[in-house]
Amino acid sequence: MCKDCGCMTGQDNSCNCNCDCNGNSGHLDRRYQTKGEQIAELEAYLSELKTEVQAVEEHLADLRK
Repeated sequence: MCKDCGCMTGQDNSCNCNCDCNGNSGHLDRRYQTKGEQIAELEAYLSELKTEVQAVEEHLADLRK
């Protein structure tokens, strides 16, 4: 799987979409995130979860009508 875009890679580990990552960055990927990067990622995830909760609540409200 392509780490840049999440698409499936081919047998030669080349990316199958048009993201230009080619499954190969030519350098070592960082393994650890900084504290700031972790916070930003968790805040984005929290935002996604809140949006999902809102969608579920709206769907439940529609079903209860």
